[in-house]
Amino acid sequence: MTGKKLEPSAAAAALIGLVALASAMGIGRFSLTPILPLMQQDAGLTLTAGGWLATGNYVGYLIGALICIMLTPAPAFAIRWGLLSVGLFTLAMGLCGSETVWLALRFLAGVASAFVLVGTSAWAMPILARHGREEWSGHVFSGVGIGIAFAGLFGLAAGLDAWGSRATWIALGVVALLLAGLLWRKLGADVAALSRPAAEQRPALPRPALVAAACYATFGFGYIIPATFLPALARGYIDDPAMFGLIWPVFGVAAAASTVVSAWLFRGLAPRQLWVRAKWVLAAGVLAPGLWLNLSTLLISAVCVGGTFVVITMAGIKEALRLGGAPASLAVGVMTAAFGAGQIAGPLTVSLFGRSDHAFAWASVIAAASLVAGNIALLFLGRGSDGEVKA
Repeated sequence: MTGKKLEPSAAAAALIGLVALASAMGIGRFSLTPILPLMQQDAGLTLTAGGWLATGNYVGYLIGALICIMLTPAPAFAIRWGLLSVGLFTLAMGLCGSETVWLALRFLAGVASAFVLVGTSAWAMPILARHGREEWSGHVFSGVGIGIAFAGLFGLAAGLDAWGSRATWIALGVVALLLAGLLWRKLGADVAALSRPAAEQRPALPRPALVAAACYATFGFGYIIPATFLPALARGYIDDPAMFGLIWPVFGVAAAASTVVSAWLFRGLAPRQLWVRAKWVLAAGVLAPGLWLNLSTLLISAVCVGGTFVVITMAGIKEALRLGGAPASLAVGVMTAAFGAGQIAGPLTVSLFGRSDHAFAWASVIAAASLVAGNIALLFLGRGSDGEVKA
């Protein structure tokens, strides 16, 4: 039986990738963000403790990416077991009340999420390319925003109906397990892995790809502060749960729509060009609530950060695959690890300034500065394989 016979259609690959990323990223990675205000209310969790839980998840994400680099797991295997693990670890969050156990569970969910992102990128994007549907990668990555919006609406409903944080974790865990079961057989065989070169023949990543990975790390650090703390910040500023609870769904809707809108408006741009331009908007969204905290700047941040971070993720992975000259799992794994290393510093920065009344503001300024520095590096150091600056 040939790999071609085993390969799903482009539409099936895009839909499977969308659902996988919606679960892994919306639930496995970012579910803490909308549930954090509930945990502050019914579990007495402090913002600093929430920062440590977020950091644990990001450390796990980094470790998961590093494991993918070292072992290059078969893509379908990584997706299946990653999704199952996301469901189990999310469900367990609602079954215990220890901050230490929560930290361990968020760490493990981060590991699993990295497996799903690397596996999905290495599984779906080559299939789309072989079908001549590379532009459909935007549909795959819209799953990140769809998952975030879903988790945000879940958190909003939980806040309005007073479900409590434990019930919310359990419900999201059940959803993640159902999605894992739904996709288990639909992933089929590891078609993308059939043409992988042997480990001893695997080429190293060239210098441009490593420079791009370093710049991708500044993206991870820059966006993660609002991506972690916006709902909690809104809760401290706005009393009405129907209003502060909308911040994260707005973030998710912007993220879901961004890949489709960018594919339509900027289809002539190279991935690196799209990356650079989106990063300027991201920097503005990160800085806005740090300088002036009100409902308008919170919404601006949700739209600017939510509307660019998935686009940058997609563009960065496309650029890694273009520059990599290596198996997809390795190229995506290096970028994911760089991103993971950068985002670990975000919550730690907020915790560092935790005793200051301006902790979020200081962290936001530093994050925005890192994004500007990363863009400058992309403009002046990041030359593509054709030798041209991709501005």
